[in-house]
Amino acid sequence: MANENKKKVLIVGNSAKEHALALKFASYDNMEKIYVAPGNAAIKDVAELVDIREENVQELLKFVIDNSIDLTIASSSIAIKNDIADVFQANGQLIFAPTAESSKFALNNAFCKKFLYKLHIPTPRFGVFERAQQAMEHLTSASYPVVIKTEEEINGHDRQACSTLNIAKTFVEDLFARDEKKVIIEEYVYGHEFTLYAITDGYQALPIGVAANYKFMSEGDGGFLTDGVGAYAPDYKVSAEVINNIMSNVVQNILRALERQELSYLGIIGVNGILKNDGKYTILEFKPFFQDHDCACMLSLIEENLYTLFEACAVGSFVDDYEEIRTSGASSIACVVSAQTDDKVISGLDLIEDSQINWFNRVQNEYLENLTKKGKLMTVSTYANTLSRAKTKLYDDIEYISFEGRKYRSDIGK
Repeated sequence: MANENKKKVLIVGNSAKEHALALKFASYDNMEKIYVAPGNAAIKDVAELVDIREENVQELLKFVIDNSIDLTIASSSIAIKNDIADVFQANGQLIFAPTAESSKFALNNAFCKKFLYKLHIPTPRFGVFERAQQAMEHLTSASYPVVIKTEEEINGHDRQACSTLNIAKTFVEDLFARDEKKVIIEEYVYGHEFTLYAITDGYQALPIGVAANYKFMSEGDGGFLTDGVGAYAPDYKVSAEVINNIMSNVVQNILRALERQELSYLGIIGVNGILKNDGKYTILEFKPFFQDHDCACMLSLIEENLYTLFEACAVGSFVDDYEEIRTSGASSIACVVSAQTDDKVISGLDLIEDSQINWFNRVQNEYLENLTKKGKLMTVSTYANTLSRAKTKLYDDIEYISFEGRKYRSDIGK
């Protein structure tokens, strides 16, 4: 009887955002058990790991049925792409995630650009190319810089901002050499990059908040273009007027278009855009959940119980239960710390008190010392009453983290 009202959840994914999500759910009194599939070594501190890969949807379904899971949250793009939502819904299992067909605009960059164009949503000028020769001809007459993307995300190596024709040609040649089917070339738009997050049951959509994005590896937006290396929220540069405009002319516009196709998008929609110098916005792409670099930021500000919120969308009571998503008045900030080499011992983590660490993939040696793994290593995040105070706390804590080859941006929140 003690666990009568307590819930069991399964989170599907294995990166920093799933770690942040598991920590958030672990803070709720109404949780009986949190499972994460497949998860990573850091997540086992707060949840039970399930050794099932994200694409193995039928195995995940069997696990959910066998273990009487109350709600599944698929934050993994791989699981969404493999249509976990449709399979679970067809078998009477509650899931918070969009179907593969309804989320195609958030998973496929080529489809996304054409979708935006069709709906008259402002987006940078672009071309989609299926052959290298066509792309090369386009690059010869393009204005630089340009952004080149693959059709789908590939572990952060799917895009590059190219300042010259030679750099652009080399990247395009590499993409087609590795058998990419479609390459997107779009104009580079100057301005302030942000992601507006909304939650929807497919009919009603409510804004959660806006995160300011940092996508380039080096200070001052230099170095390689990535899928994200830092963020702060709320983004004070994006006004309530802009938020309302995007909710009406972008989010609701998309939901209506999907409804005309008899499709319904259930879950989180991340609208990634640029606020230009003239105050207008342009939309770059969409995300089917919070992103690794900003998930902890956004979650720290949400005052709703996520289980209750996600369940309301899944069971169809969202429109009756929620008129707005309550968030705190605090500011949050996050920074991705990367490693340039493997197997270096990380020290200083035990000295951190104010910040939350979410691992992309934690590796330990036989002495239980944390080791580096080349690439994105962890997201460090914190919050405070003001952005200035949060930023000070963040960078004070990052200074404790020590290892050879440490890399991070020092200008998040400037």
